[in-house]
Amino acid sequence: MIRITASCLVVLLMLSGLESAAAQSMGSTYTSTAPKDCRLVGKPSELDGSTTRVCPGKDGLMVLIAEDDLREVVSVGRSRKAAAEEPAAKVWFAPFNSSENTVEWRAAGTKPFAIIQRWHVADGTDPDKQGRPNTKAMLVVTRLPPGPVCHVAYVDAIANPNANELARKAADDFARGFTCGKDEVKVIGTRGRAVELATMH
Repeated sequence: MIRITASCLVVLLMLSGLESAAAQSMGSTYTSTAPKDCRLVGKPSELDGSTTRVCPGKDGLMVLIAEDDLREVVSVGRSRKAAAEEPAAKVWFAPFNSSENTVEWRAAGTKPFAIIQRWHVADGTDPDKQGRPNTKAMLVVTRLPPGPVCHVAYVDAIANPNANELARKAADDFARGFTCGKDEVKVIGTRGRAVELATMH
């Protein structure tokens, strides 16, 4: 009887180990924030053309993108109202900027805990032939609920050829334990011009 119980215990421990390993398997899925895949909230402002749109995300979350004065904020929540009240909805980069239309969702098992997005930040010291500022690319890692939604890490996409891998590792290592409002956003890898521009005050 004791032998059976012991062997059952071994099997149960093995199964629970497999389950926890499966639950912790990290992976990425993707959604779109292209205007055609989102819902426009209200009408564009007649004053400055500012817009807000809500896009479907993963696991019942939605992505809020608000653009004002050629600058964007991106936030996530269970509802538009919840997303608009998160710290991420109140963080503006000083230079003109925009986010790309692909959102990468990092998840442990099926539970997303961070998003990664590529942003373009205008560099006023580097004009093109028409005199408009060229943009510099960086990846932004943002933590997800439970808990507040805020930026966790920046990775310069030009200074780091392996920027995607660095951003995923930063999401996996830091997002879930990051305390918004207390912890400082981490600069991962080589600090390039895009990160310099994004962290200007």
